[in-house]
Amino acid sequence: MATVLAPDLPPIANNGDVRFLGKLLGDVIRAQGGDRLFEATEAIRSASVDRHRGGREDHRALDLRLEALGLDETLDFVRGFMLFSMLANLAEDRQGARTDADADFAAALRRLAQEGVDPAAIDDLLANALIAPVLTAHPTEVRRKSMIDHRNRIAELLALRDRGATETPDGDLIDEAVSRQIALLWRTRVLRRERLYVADEVETALSYLRDVFLPTLPALYQRWDRALGRRVPAFLRPGSWIGGDRDGNPFVDAASLRTALAKACEAVLGAYLDGVHALGAELSISAEHAAIPDGVRALADRSGDSAPSRADEPYRRALSGIHTRLAATHLHLTGKPAPRPGALKGEPYPDPAAFRADLVTLAHGLADTGETLSSGGALGRLIRSVELFGFHLATLDLRQNSAVHERVVAELLSVAGVEPDYLGLPEDARVALLRRELAGPRPLASRYTAYSDETVSELAILHAAAQAHATYGPAAIANYVVSMAKSVSDLLEVNLLLKEVGLYRPGDPPTAAIMAVPLFETIEDLEAAPAIMRAWLATPEVATIAKARGHQEVMIGYSDSNKDGGYLTSTWSLSKASTALAPVFAEAGVAMQLFHGRGGAVGRGGGSAFAAIRAQPPGTVQGRIRITEQGEVIAGKYGTRESALANLEAMASATLLASLEPPRLSNAENDRFAAAMDSASTTAFRTYRDLVYGTEGFRTFFRQLTPIAEIAGLKIGSRPASRTKSDRIEDLRAIPWVFSWAQARVMLPGWYGVGGALAEGDPALLADMADGWPLFAATLANMEMVLAKSDMAVAARYAALVEDEGLRDAIFTRIRDEWHRTHDALLRVTGQSRLLEHHPALDASIRLRLPYIEPLNLLQIELLKRHRAGETDARVEEGILLSINAIATALRNSG
Repeated sequence: MATVLAPDLPPIANNGDVRFLGKLLGDVIRAQGGDRLFEATEAIRSASVDRHRGGREDHRALDLRLEALGLDETLDFVRGFMLFSMLANLAEDRQGARTDADADFAAALRRLAQEGVDPAAIDDLLANALIAPVLTAHPTEVRRKSMIDHRNRIAELLALRDRGATETPDGDLIDEAVSRQIALLWRTRVLRRERLYVADEVETALSYLRDVFLPTLPALYQRWDRALGRRVPAFLRPGSWIGGDRDGNPFVDAASLRTALAKACEAVLGAYLDGVHALGAELSISAEHAAIPDGVRALADRSGDSAPSRADEPYRRALSGIHTRLAATHLHLTGKPAPRPGALKGEPYPDPAAFRADLVTLAHGLADTGETLSSGGALGRLIRSVELFGFHLATLDLRQNSAVHERVVAELLSVAGVEPDYLGLPEDARVALLRRELAGPRPLASRYTAYSDETVSELAILHAAAQAHATYGPAAIANYVVSMAKSVSDLLEVNLLLKEVGLYRPGDPPTAAIMAVPLFETIEDLEAAPAIMRAWLATPEVATIAKARGHQEVMIGYSDSNKDGGYLTSTWSLSKASTALAPVFAEAGVAMQLFHGRGGAVGRGGGSAFAAIRAQPPGTVQGRIRITEQGEVIAGKYGTRESALANLEAMASATLLASLEPPRLSNAENDRFAAAMDSASTTAFRTYRDLVYGTEGFRTFFRQLTPIAEIAGLKIGSRPASRTKSDRIEDLRAIPWVFSWAQARVMLPGWYGVGGALAEGDPALLADMADGWPLFAATLANMEMVLAKSDMAVAARYAALVEDEGLRDAIFTRIRDEWHRTHDALLRVTGQSRLLEHHPALDASIRLRLPYIEPLNLLQIELLKRHRAGETDARVEEGILLSINAIATALRNSG
C-alpha cells in the first residue's frame, strides 16, 4: 500500500520506528476515514515532499490539492498530520534516550578522573548539591492528557518490541496492540472543550510525579551508587509551581495550594503503602534459618501482628507494623482511609524521618545476616524514595508579583496605624521600616479588621503554607519566588508577610522557614541584580539566615528578558548577571543557587539542557541548580520512564561537569570573547528594540500576521495570556509571544537582531568563539535550530493577512532581510555551507517534519482569512485550533 505518513526518509537513526508507526497510522486513516481521505492525504504529502526536495512538480500543485479539501476533510487531514508528528516525536525521543552517551553520570565521573579532579572534591560537591527540575503549569502543552497517555502506551509497547517480545504480558500481539492505540488516538478528541482549571493542572503534574518520578529516581540513584562506588547523597529532587504560582493567575489561591499539597501527599503515601506491602510478600526470612538482630525483633514485637503463620517471620511482622503506622499516617494527613488499611492499630508517623528509621532498621538487619538487599533491591529503593519525596512528593514553590506584596504590606501597615503612606516612601525608608517591623514579634493583621480581597487572599495563602509546614514538614514549601524583584524592600516584604503566619521569626538569631527568592526578568533587572543581592546579603538579619541555611537562591528569567531585549542580549545578559553575582555571594560567605526560568522554545531558554548547564559561566553552578520544566517539555522529557531516566541523568552529569571541570578558557580569552559579545549584544539589542518597540504599527502587524488572538481559544492553561487587558507587547506574556511567532514560521524571538550583530564582528574572532566557548556555541546551536524551522516563504503567506499593505511590506521586508543576514552570518561563523550541516541527526529530524508542517500552515492561513472575514461555521474555528495544535506538535519546542 502507499506509505501515507511514512515518507522516503532522510538518513536518521531509528527510521524503523517512524516507518512502522507511519504505516500503521496510514492503515488507520484508510480504515477509519475512508479511501478518499487516505488518497487525498497521500497526494498532499507527496506534493509537499516533492516541493521540499525541489522536485519538478509545479509548486502550485500543493495549493490546489489543499484547496480541494472540504471543511470536514480539512479537519481530518490536520488530525492525520498532527498524529504523524506526534508519533515521529515519540520515535525521536526513544532514540535520544538510547544514544546520548555524553550525558551519562558514569561518563562524567570518568571524564573528571581523566582531568585530574580529586574524588574527594566530587564527594564534597555531592554532599552539598541540589539539582531540581521544577514542573510548572505554563501553558505551552497543546495536547490533551488523553492523547499523551495513548502516546505513552505506544512507547511502552515499543520498548517491549525492542526486547524481542511479540506479545504483551496480557497476551496481545504487540503490533496489533500498537495499531489499536493509534486507532484510539484517531478517535480521541484533540481539542479541549473547556478551559483548564488549576485542579486540572495539579492532576496532570501529579501524574508525572507519581507515575514517572516516583519509580524512576530511586532506580537512577542505584545506577549512580554503582558508578560512584558508594551511596550517593539525595541531591536530585523534583519541585513544582503548580498550585502555588499565582503571579498573574487569579485562580491560584489557598484552596488550590491545599489541593496540590494534599493530592501529592496522598499519592506518595499510596506508593509507600504499595511498597511496604510488596516487601511483606518478599521478605519471608524465617528466624529458623537466619539470625535476627534485636532492632528487627523489637519492631516485630511492637507491630501487634500475632498471626501464627508469621510467628517465625519477624521481617514480615515488622512490616505489618510499619504498614499499619503508614496507613494511620495516610488517614491523619489526608483525611482518607488508606487503600489497604488492615486490621491492626498503630500511631501515625510524626514525620518521614521516623518512617525511614524503621525501614533502615530492616536494612541493617539484612546486612547483619549477610543478605544482599540492604543497599539495593526494593527495600533500598523505598528508603531512597522516602529521602527524596518525604510525605510531600515534590517541594512546592510559592510565587507572586512584587507589586502585589507592596499593596498588601501597604494596607497592613496603614490599617495597623504604623505607616499611612508606605507606597510613597523612598527605598531606604521602606527598608528601615520593614526591618523595624521584622525585629519584633507583633503581627500587623487583625482578625477583627476588614481588608481588601487581595490582602485577604494573600494572607490566606500564607496561612495555608504555614499549615503545610505543620502537616507535611518544611520540605513541602521551601521557596517564595518574587516576580519583578527590583529592590531589597521587595524581598523584605515577603519576610514581613511570612512573619504574619509564623514562618519568619525574629530573635537572636532570626529564622525563616521559607526563603524569599528574587526573580530578575528584564534586561534592566538582570543588570541591577548584583547590586540588589549585595545589599540584600549585607542586611544583618538576612545574612544570618542565609548563612544558617547555607545558600541563597536567585532566579533569572529567560522568557521576559528575551521579549524585552531579544535573543542574543537576553542570553548574554543572563550569563553576565550570573558571573557578576558569583563574587557577591563569595564576599558574603553564602553559596549561590541559581534558578533558571527556562521554557521550551529557544526564545524562552529552550534547547539542550545538558549543553545549557555545561555552558554556564565558571563558578556559577557549584552543584546547585534548579530549572523550570513546563508545557510540552514535560511530556517530551518525562513522559516515559525511559526518557525521564535519560533526561535526569543528563541534568545530573552536566551539573557535575559544569561544577568541577577545569575552565576551558584562559582569562585573556574570556576577556576577549566577553568584549566581542558586549559589542554584538549592543547591536542586537538596538536592532530588536527598534523593530518591536520603536516601529509604529508593529503591534498591529504582529497581531494580524500571527494567530495570537486565536491561540487564546486553545484553553491550554488556567492563566490569562496578558497581564492586563492592554494589547501592548509589554503586557503580553512571553509564552503567547513566542508561541504565535512559531506558528507563523517566523520564530522571531529566537534570532532577530543577531545577523547584523554578527556581521559587524571580526570573522576570525567569532569563529574562535564558536569553536572554543561553550556559551557562544550553545547560543549559535539553538539559533541554528530555530532558523532551520523557520520559513520566510511561508511567513510571507502569513504576512498577507496584514491588512495595511504599506505596513506589511515595510515591516516584513525588515524581518526577511534580517533573517537572511542572520542565516548567512551563522554559516560564516560556523564554517558550514548550509544549516545544520554539522548536526546531521537534527537536520534529518527537522527535514522529516517540514513537508508535514507547510500544508498545515497553508490551511491555517486560509482558515484565518475566513474566520477574520466573519465566517461563522464552527468548523472553521475548530480547524484553526486543530492546525495550531498540529503545528506546535510538529515543531516541538515552540512554546
